[in-house]
Amino acid sequence: MKRIVLVSLAIFLLLPVAAFAGGLEVFLSNVNVQARADMPGFSVGLSTQFGVPVTQVQAVIRSVPEPADAFMILQLGQMSGKKPETVLAVYRPNKKKGWGAISKDLGIKPGSAEFHALKNGELDFTGKPSRRGGGHTASQGNDHGSARDSDYGNGSEHGGGHGNGKGGGHGKGRNN
Repeated sequence: MKRIVLVSLAIFLLLPVAAFAGGLEVFLSNVNVQARADMPGFSVGLSTQFGVPVTQVQAVIRSVPEPADAFMILQLGQMSGKKPETVLAVYRPNKKKGWGAISKDLGIKPGSAEFHALKNGELDFTGKPSRRGGGHTASQGNDHGSARDSDYGNGSEHGGGHGNGKGGGHGKGRNN
C-alpha cells in the first residue's frame, strides 16, 4: 500500500515538471519543422519579424545547429535589447546550460514576463513585423493575447494575456 502511495505521489510531483519542460521544447520543435520545410522563407520570416537583414539572419542560422536556435538568438536579442552577435557570444559557451540560463546571462530577469514567456514556450514565429520582437506581446500591454496570425485583424480579438503591461486598450488589430 505504501508503494502505491509513494508512486502516486512521485507522479503527482513530477508531472508538472514534465509539462513545464514541454512548452519551449514543443515550440522549438515546431519552429524546426516549419524552417526545414522552407529555409529561404524561414530566413525572410526571421528578418521581417526581428528587423534584421536577411544576410545577418543567414549568418546566425549557419552558426547554430538548429534553425530554432537562430530564432531563439534573435528572440533573446529582442527581449534583452542586445545584438544577435552578443547573444551568440553568450550562447556558444553556454548552450548546454539551456535557454533559461542563457537568458539570465543576457539580463532577462527570472520572474519577468519575458522569462515566463520563454520558459512556457509562449513565443511566436509569425514572419511578420513584430510589435516588439515577436515575443509574448500580452506582456507588452499593446493588445490582449498573443501575436498569432489570427490576431491581426479587425480588433475584435481579446486573448487571455497574463502580462503586466501598462496598456489598457483593447487593441486595434493590424491591417497588413
